[in-house]
Amino acid sequence: PIPYRDLDDEKKFKKYSIIEVRAEKARDDTRPESYKVDIDSIKILDSYDTSDKWERRKKVVLPTLSVSFCEILGKAQQNIISLGVFKPKNVIFLQEKATSKDQEKRKACYTQLGFYDKRKDEIEPIPVTFKYSFFCYNAPNCQGHSLSIIDWELGQSYRSWRWKYRDETTLLEKIKERWLEGMCTKKQDTYFFVGNWKRFRDNFMVLGVFYPPKE
Repeated sequence: PIPYRDLDDEKKFKKYSIIEVRAEKARDDTRPESYKVDIDSIKILDSYDTSDKWERRKKVVLPTLSVSFCEILGKAQQNIISLGVFKPKNVIFLQEKATSKDQEKRKACYTQLGFYDKRKDEIEPIPVTFKYSFFCYNAPNCQGHSLSIIDWELGQSYRSWRWKYRDETTLLEKIKERWLEGMCTKKQDTYFFVGNWKRFRDNFMVLGVFYPPKE
């Protein structure tokens, strides 16, 4: 993880940026993809936009695909991977009132950032938990999954849009419109980025959505 809020302005890269950075394997985290990043060494080299139907982005993302989330789960239990990309189907966007358990998970997320030796001031919590319910596209025996969404942009949208849409019902409708109709319909070729918790290897979250237009 990257402590984005701690970065100097010139180092705050956008999604789909190409960066150069010094890193070493995290000593207190055995997950394969967990590295300790020297945030002072970040250099932004390039940024891939959505021109040409996301072609530059697809050349980076699509070669990393797993067959299914079911496969990712199995490999995570063997500590082979902790991050993955896969294609879902029959996606449903869920909104639930946040529970005390959700708050504990949020605190655990900050704990994972603890090895940067900086205390993390918690972001203002939002009273809603957002989830995707789905089946795996390439797993005929998939029984279905439901994962929390912790995409930074979603939380920030809730915090900023509430001043534009004063009515809670309208706000939640607009969020659903963005994260379902805007990303997970037949118009898009949708994939989910997922990652697991340091302490609970079979507990995954949706980190983001990759949704280039269908050819």
